[in-house]
Amino acid sequence: MPPKFRPLVLTAALLASGLAVPAWAAACPWVAAWGSSQMEPGADNALPAEALRDVTLRQIVRPSIGGSGLRVRFSNAFGDTPLVIEAATLARAVQADKAAVDAASITRLRFSGKARAVIPPGADWLSDPVDLPVKAFEDLAVSIHLEAVPQRQTSHPGSRATSYWLSGDHVAEAELPSASTIDHWYMLSGIEARACGGGAVVALGDSITDGRGTTTNGNDRWTDVLARRLGGKRAVINQGIGGNRVLLDGLGPNAMARLDRDVLALPGVTHLILLEGINDLGNLTRLKPVSAQEHAAMVEQITGAYAQIVTRARAHGIKVYGATILPDMGTEYYHPDAANEADRQAVNAWIRTPGNFDGVIDFDKVMRDPARPDRLNPAYDVGDALHPNPAGYKAMGEAIPLELLR
Repeated sequence: MPPKFRPLVLTAALLASGLAVPAWAAACPWVAAWGSSQMEPGADNALPAEALRDVTLRQIVRPSIGGSGLRVRFSNAFGDTPLVIEAATLARAVQADKAAVDAASITRLRFSGKARAVIPPGADWLSDPVDLPVKAFEDLAVSIHLEAVPQRQTSHPGSRATSYWLSGDHVAEAELPSASTIDHWYMLSGIEARACGGGAVVALGDSITDGRGTTTNGNDRWTDVLARRLGGKRAVINQGIGGNRVLLDGLGPNAMARLDRDVLALPGVTHLILLEGINDLGNLTRLKPVSAQEHAAMVEQITGAYAQIVTRARAHGIKVYGATILPDMGTEYYHPDAANEADRQAVNAWIRTPGNFDGVIDFDKVMRDPARPDRLNPAYDVGDALHPNPAGYKAMGEAIPLELLR
């Protein structure tokens, strides 16, 4: 027999009809519980050609807070044609690295009461709320059936999580034994929960926030470590993009351009941790040396952008913590020299200056080699002199004073 679908209704519809509103809908605000920054994937990270028509896509995510009411946010931010979701479900995943879900938990998602959603190019789209109680760190599976994927895809390539795709409509099936796998997220930008009291911390960053060097399906980024330390009392939303820059587009839009969508638009955000800048500093001289004036201008532009982010976030009642930039001397990709290291030190000095941020998280101090402070500690280096290994990410997550986030 097919699974029994839970009814899905909008609070507004209940109010209009005179029916009782669930306690969770009336008592607790919406809070971002999980999220991922969206970008247009390159050819290597896009869905394969055979997955572009009449496809079911199942994606596993792990919210860091629980709640009784949930809604899912889908994204067509980089599409050039409408994204049409023919059907969608939300369910509890059996485990993080499997496509199977708990059949009894399969819940139909609806959009203004309809099974189908048409998301305009450049837009995000929320599902109606569902009454599916979940605990913090409980893996959820979001399944969507698409007749056609927009030619310009919207994705988060650095998921460090396995997704599953299969031809046809299989959103209501508990098992997908013949599904193909791909280690990226697509068209899925958030889970929001009705949650009382906690709020959300957003981490805005590059590959070191996104988790380059962590294990697939291991949930061992520094943001995951921090979330577990918070014990489900406050969500931690990872908005890192590998290769991201503060000032210029690269892999994904620059941090200034995505601040509104990835931070300010999320519900319940109380704190922002900003860890960006290493790719700006590195790309300045990656191809050729530049003048001392250009080095100084880069530092001024990065710190000026930081100040803009702080001002805009504070206007939304968000506290902003500056995270110092990790050392990168010895990395072959950027081949930094003494001038690049001086730039990093200047940016970090600005971050540490009282008043520029609401507080400082000194990742540089935690992660540098005591014997050679311009380099990563070898115990924390994944091997490229730039990215931490899982032990390094653990050290980062454990170094953040929890009192900053109360």
